[in-house]
Amino acid sequence: MSVATAPQALSLELSADLLVAEIEHYLAARTRTTAHPLVTKTTAELIAEALGTAPATETPAPALTEPPRLLRLLPDWVLSVPLVRQLHGGYGRTVSPAEHLELTALVIERYGWTQRQHRSRSGRRCILGAQAVLYRLGYGDDATVAAAAGHLQAVLAARGIRQPYHQWNDAPDRSRDQVLALVREAAKEARR
Repeated sequence: MSVATAPQALSLELSADLLVAEIEHYLAARTRTTAHPLVTKTTAELIAEALGTAPATETPAPALTEPPRLLRLLPDWVLSVPLVRQLHGGYGRTVSPAEHLELTALVIERYGWTQRQHRSRSGRRCILGAQAVLYRLGYGDDATVAAAAGHLQAVLAARGIRQPYHQWNDAPDRSRDQVLALVREAAKEARR
């Protein structure tokens, strides 16, 4: 790596790390371990309460009010470059199709939504674009993405819509709220 590219690589690393931190925080919040399905506290919280000790504090969500400019501008394929992953020890993990869809909604909410392209110059993403950035970061493999796509198509088919979800996303009368509702409904179906 030359001296001229070192700051850019560092900025990309920090930008990707912020997105990964937000994803990991979201996933951690979704996987609380409880003593019983009707109990809303984690086992650690119940033990701390019984012992009269302060419960462990939850890791705060990363302060990411707007995606870093570099992450919004660089193409997604850069995120899968081995050097970028090696700079900070890699990222990604196995997720279920339902989690992949929930993260797809998270990316669209955080970065914005677009049509007729995977990603706009400002970083907004369509459904496929949001899935692509998650895939490039290692949150889901080919099978996960294919299963998630199947759930999206199943929800559309239940509504009587036969076109592929990426074409449905691009319809002129489509809205961001409709897209998020579709992705969330597909995630709900994937959990069943």
